[in-house]
Amino acid sequence: MKKYGLIGKNIGYSKSKTFFQDKFIQENVDATYNNFELNEINELPNLLTKNNLDGFNVTIPFKESIIPYLDELSDEASKIKAVNTVKVIDHKKIGYNTDAFGFMKALFPILESNHSRALILGTGGASKAVAYALEAMGIEYKFVGRTPKEDQLNYEDLNENDIDDHKLIINATPLGTYPDIKQSPKIPYDALSKTHLLYDLVYNPTLTEFLAKGKIRGAKIANGQAMLLHQANRSWSIWQE
Repeated sequence: MKKYGLIGKNIGYSKSKTFFQDKFIQENVDATYNNFELNEINELPNLLTKNNLDGFNVTIPFKESIIPYLDELSDEASKIKAVNTVKVIDHKKIGYNTDAFGFMKALFPILESNHSRALILGTGGASKAVAYALEAMGIEYKFVGRTPKEDQLNYEDLNENDIDDHKLIINATPLGTYPDIKQSPKIPYDALSKTHLLYDLVYNPTLTEFLAKGKIRGAKIANGQAMLLHQANRSWSIWQE
């Protein structure tokens, strides 16, 4: 029996376990998929020793901090500098990033011609995959963070002109994830219009506070459900290769 799982912190909201359990039944695969809560990434070696996993997904807050614990990175993961999928072969841990693939597949069908400039809310591992995907799609972007680096925007300084100049706004933070469903990134929502597309990587709940605030102002909205499905299917393909 093959063993797979998800590592992260406070991951009770995740639908990955249900997705893979259903897939194993549908494809008649003898495998298990479980959630593994870590407080710190340095707990990973002990977890792997105990559970002998064949592969696992990685979520917040460990997509970047896991890298020193891996033996090899795919070209894409190396460029993005974030990992959300790990394949284990003879105790060798190889890191991949399927978030960029999943995001691109989910975003492309709903893009319109005016969505040529984007704001990425957040500066963590997920945001790096989003930036990689946007670059591949020829979309200009700016990061927005609480402690921004050079050439990044600060939430406190974000104004209505910034919102008007960027018709695609992506929430790559965990704000609004169940159970803290009333949270949302602090941006000037009143500047949103029907010309905007708001994309939230969060998928639980399906209508986050971020998306709800965009919806009432006429913006086009999408949650992270499609991205989850695309990236999870890509993870499964990698594990089977």
